[in-house]
Amino acid sequence: MIQHFLDWFAFLQGWLFESVVEPILFHTGLGEYTEDAFEGVEWFLTGACEVAALYLVLRPLEALFPAQRMTDRHARLNDFIYTLIHRLGLFTMAVFFTLDPVMDHVAGLLRMEGVHPFNLESLVAGMPPLASFMLYLVVLDFFDYWFHRGQHKFRWWWALHSLHHSQRNMNLWSDNRNHLLDDLLRDVYMAVLALAIGVAPGQYVLLVAVSRSLQSLQHANVRLHFGAIGERLLISPRFHRTHHAIGVGHESRGQGSLGGCNFGVLLPVWDILFGTANFDKGWHGTGVRDQFERTLPDGTVRAGRDYGRGFWRQQWLGLVRMGEAVRVLRHDRRKAS
Repeated sequence: MIQHFLDWFAFLQGWLFESVVEPILFHTGLGEYTEDAFEGVEWFLTGACEVAALYLVLRPLEALFPAQRMTDRHARLNDFIYTLIHRLGLFTMAVFFTLDPVMDHVAGLLRMEGVHPFNLESLVAGMPPLASFMLYLVVLDFFDYWFHRGQHKFRWWWALHSLHHSQRNMNLWSDNRNHLLDDLLRDVYMAVLALAIGVAPGQYVLLVAVSRSLQSLQHANVRLHFGAIGERLLISPRFHRTHHAIGVGHESRGQGSLGGCNFGVLLPVWDILFGTANFDKGWHGTGVRDQFERTLPDGTVRAGRDYGRGFWRQQWLGLVRMGEAVRVLRHDRRKAS
């Protein structure tokens, strides 16, 4: 069954490349990018298969066992647009293949100076493919945990990342609801790490696909957990919903944004080791505290912050929030000095 699927996938990749992509490359004078373009078709098809599989598996579960009632179906459609942009490979593929020659050049310069940087290739050379895949997955997940911590620690960064948390109707597409600049930072960070530790392009495609699929499950509107032991082995929808919970997760240690719990991306072990795990058994509402109107001490009612409804509006407001955060930071520094 698996081999049949792989054969079908390879046939479709070859047909799509030869029938559509290759003629366009030669017509536009971009024939030198033929090899990278063939890899790009693999990214595209992998993403398309992901989207189809996620819908077929997770959408029925959301209908049968919802964690909360959906109050804004437009928000789910908007998240689907984000999913198409990211899952079809444009961002991740462009970053990885842009950095690949740069990293090769840097490695060559280091070798000329007698410097041989460590990477995992020396460890995984004799490993079975599955073992090396799991090792790469764990290493990348460790660094992804700290990247996520940074998104919640620095106010300018939270200004971008808060778009992801502003979804009050979390669903299977919400994992990709991110500011494009925030995603660019993460894709560069992860691609550099992957190249530095020796991940092959073909293996990176699979690593990203597995990670993204599990993160879609975490964000799904499904009342699902993995039990006392399973919750500590793999991040579940309940564990991650706690991270998104208003006043419980990402906003539990500080007014409005900074601090929080459950920063793990795939494995909860990092939260356990570094004291940020919260195995709360509740199913809390999600969103950002400042989205809601509030009454000030003088009795004035202040409307909640607008995070936007459409894709472009959300992207623009993210830049506005980041600009505000940078201005506040500069003001605080001048005041301190």
